[in-house]
Amino acid sequence: MIRVNELTKDYGSRRALHGLTFEAQQGEVVGFLGPNGAGKTTTMRILTSYMPPTSGEAIVAGYDVVSESLEVRKRVGYLPETVPLYTDMVVFDYLKFMADLRHLPDAEERVGETLEMVGMVDRANGYIGSLSKGMRQRIGLAQALIHRPEVLILDEPTIGLDPSQVVEIRNLIREIGKERTVLLSTHILSEAQQVCDRVIIINKGNIVVEDTPENLQAHLVGAERVVLRVRGEVDDLAVKVGKIKGVQNAKSNPDGTLEFQFLPAQDVRPQVARAVVESGYDLLEMRPLGLSLEEIFLELTKEEQPAKKKKAHS
Repeated sequence: MIRVNELTKDYGSRRALHGLTFEAQQGEVVGFLGPNGAGKTTTMRILTSYMPPTSGEAIVAGYDVVSESLEVRKRVGYLPETVPLYTDMVVFDYLKFMADLRHLPDAEERVGETLEMVGMVDRANGYIGSLSKGMRQRIGLAQALIHRPEVLILDEPTIGLDPSQVVEIRNLIREIGKERTVLLSTHILSEAQQVCDRVIIINKGNIVVEDTPENLQAHLVGAERVVLRVRGEVDDLAVKVGKIKGVQNAKSNPDGTLEFQFLPAQDVRPQVARAVVESGYDLLEMRPLGLSLEEIFLELTKEEQPAKKKKAHS
C-alpha cells in the first residue's frame, strides 16, 4: 500500500507539492491525473525513493521512502514516462540483467514468465533498438514487473501503443491491480475511467479532488444533463423545450438527439416529456448524460479552481 501525509517538495523558491495527503490500498488501481506541471512525476519520484521530499511522510509497502529507501525499492516496480532501455541489448538479456541486479534466484524463469505476461515471448531474441515505441513500452513494463513488486507505479504506461496493445495493457493493469497496489499516471482520461477504482486529480501541487470515476461524474457538477431521442427532426423541438421553465442549454445534436440541462432541485423531465408528446413527437428515449472525465478534469483544473482538496460526495 501507499500512504502519503503532508508531502511537500520545493525546488529552490518554487513549491511543487503543497502538503499532499492520500492513500492507495492493496488490490486498488488509483489514477493520478493532472495537467503538465501539476506535480505528478515529482510525487512518483518521491514514492520510488528517487528523490527525497522537502517535508512530510511517504510510506510505501510499509517502509519510509527516505529512511528505508532500499526496502522500498525492493518492493516497488516503476515505469517512468521515458523508459531507460539499452537499445543494443537483446530483450531476454536485458530482462535477465534487470533480474540479476535485483538478485532474483530464479532469474531466467522470471524473465520467461514476465515476457509471457506482457505478450513479448516472440520478441525475446530481438534487439531492443529494432523494436517499435510500443514494444519498448512493453519491455519497460516487464522490467517493472519482473520482481513481482507489491506496489506498481506507472507513468503513462500506454503511451505509444496501438489500440489493440492499449487494450491488452489495460487488461493486464486491471489484473495486476487485483492483488497489488497500482498508482497510474495518465493523460488519457478515458483510460482512468476504464482501469481505475479511484481517481486523484492534482493541480499546481494540490489535490483538488479524489473519488471514484462514477461518483465524480454523478456528483461533481451542479447541473444534470439529459439526452432525449424522438422520431423526427428535433431542431424546432429544441426551441420549444428551451422555453420550459428550469430547462438550460437545450440544443439539437448532429446525431439527431436533443440535449438539455436542469438543476437537481428543478427536475423538469416530466414537463419535457409532456411537451414532446403534446408537440406530436414519439418519445423514444430519455436518459441522463453524465459529464465525461475529460469535462470534469477541465472544470477542476481551471485557473480559478481553489487549491483545496475535497470529496465529490455530498
